Amino acid sequence: GNVAYTGNPVRKEIQDAILKGHTIEQEVNKTRTLSNTPGGDMTPQILGKKAKEAVKNLPVKVTALGEKEMERLSMRAILSVGRRSDEESKFIIMEYMGGKKNEKPITLVGKGVTFDSGGINLKPSSSLLGMNMDMSGGAAVIHTIALAAKMKLKKNVVGLIPCVENMASGKSYRPGDVIRSMSGQTIEILNTDAEGRVILADALTYAGKYDGDVIINVATLTGAAAVALGERASAFFSNDDKLAKNLEEIGEKTGDYIWRLPLWEEYENEIKGSLGDLTNVHNKDSRYGGAIYGAIFLYQLIKDKDGNEKVPKWVHLDIAPRMTSIMGENLAQGALGAGVRLLYKFIEEYK
Repeated sequence: GNVAYTGNPVRKEIQDAILKGHTIEQEVNKTRTLSNTPGGDMTPQILGKKAKEAVKNLPVKVTALGEKEMERLSMRAILSVGRRSDEESKFIIMEYMGGKKNEKPITLVGKGVTFDSGGINLKPSSSLLGMNMDMSGGAAVIHTIALAAKMKLKKNVVGLIPCVENMASGKSYRPGDVIRSMSGQTIEILNTDAEGRVILADALTYAGKYDGDVIINVATLTGAAAVALGERASAFFSNDDKLAKNLEEIGEKTGDYIWRLPLWEEYENEIKGSLGDLTNVHNKDSRYGGAIYGAIFLYQLIKDKDGNEKVPKWVHLDIAPRMTSIMGENLAQGALGAGVRLLYKFIEEYK
């Protein structure tokens, strides 16, 4: 029938809801397309271009910093991971300021590893396929911001995406290396395949520039999250109970299921380094609780030198369990676009 008919207010409401649903679904599908793109066709530089394309003709400012600019900012954690690749690393900044000028932004931080070989700690063959999707968190951030701008939300939203290719070469950082991150904290590398948290470390420090009271990072961070939860829900961690509850409810509403895991400070003992401040995996090489140690590592980056939280509301979303579709979901094989519906709804409702 003719959907343009708007005489009936109920009909108008339904029509608007359908159009909104259609717009959201389009951005989710664009996220999936971006994630699905093979690693050879999706380098950090191309991801920077795709971020610009995603918000073409929308009031979003996009900047992609190169390696020289990151060097000036002391983003050595990102640079150390990316230097082993022939592809230049990038740091994408997206700013959508639809709210009041003085309103603090919601900051989204997305992992943008365009291909993850594991580096010197090379992944086994069976784990290499699909690692072109290790930038799914970054893709979700790009299209969540595009969606916020398309729906003209009266909110300020910033997206930060550190983009690298994690390869093995003569220039690779090694197990045992100690890297000084932008925060000044040193990171002792025990496993080069735990690179996502290393690049997110600098991004979380950079996020401090915006002085927002909410930071949400989204990343395909650990296989351990899928071991814990299966493939139906993403794991998440937060330093704010009210925010955590709110996000869980939004997850139920949107079908973007998430499940909270603990962030007790006792876990911090397992990521204390002997050569550096922090280790990028469990310091005794334990195979237990990997998702938690990834989160507890990131948690240190939103604290100051005295251990006080610089961000009152912080969430780490580990979307690795929801990276690809599974049997019974009746979806095409490949990326799922996890996080977009959840993040969009959160921004829309946030007061």
